[in-house]
Amino acid sequence: MSSEEIEKSRSVISDHTRDILALLGEDPAREGLLKTPDRVAKAMQYLTTGYWQDPEEIIRSALFKENYRQMVIVKDIDLFSLCEHHLLPFFGKAHVAYIPDGYITGLSKIARVVDVFARRLQVQERLTTLIKECIQKTLNPMGVMVVIEAQHMCMQMRGVEKQNSITTTSDFTGVFREQKTREEFIALIR
Repeated sequence: MSSEEIEKSRSVISDHTRDILALLGEDPAREGLLKTPDRVAKAMQYLTTGYWQDPEEIIRSALFKENYRQMVIVKDIDLFSLCEHHLLPFFGKAHVAYIPDGYITGLSKIARVVDVFARRLQVQERLTTLIKECIQKTLNPMGVMVVIEAQHMCMQMRGVEKQNSITTTSDFTGVFREQKTREEFIALIR
């Protein structure tokens, strides 16, 4: 997205935010709200930067031939996303493992892939699968496993209002279909 497109989009989002504030019964001209529409527009653009990033290219930018065939785990990757149903945040940790088959990638690239997909309107289930599919497609390892543990504000501050609930999702390919391999991964992330 060009800087001109970003500015145009920001202006439109800001205008709509001003309208939403008025529809909620607020006075968008009130001192405390004067800059809110612009702040919301900037925040929404930042929180959705994943739409303009290529996660496969991120992995390919640090691809190394390596004869390592044991589990590689990047755990406790902080993630922040917006639930596509309510536009409320969900946040937590992602744990990602793969078993290389000739190629590895820079460890930070795994965390960046999580960020790219999290910075889109999301549901946790799809987020888990997208991360797994991207790593499997780009690295072609013997297997990939992703576990995400997250808290959803749409469940905590509205609806059922269950403040201590945590949602866990997992998805896996290849050798992680074997129970013993999955159990090793789970033991290592605990």
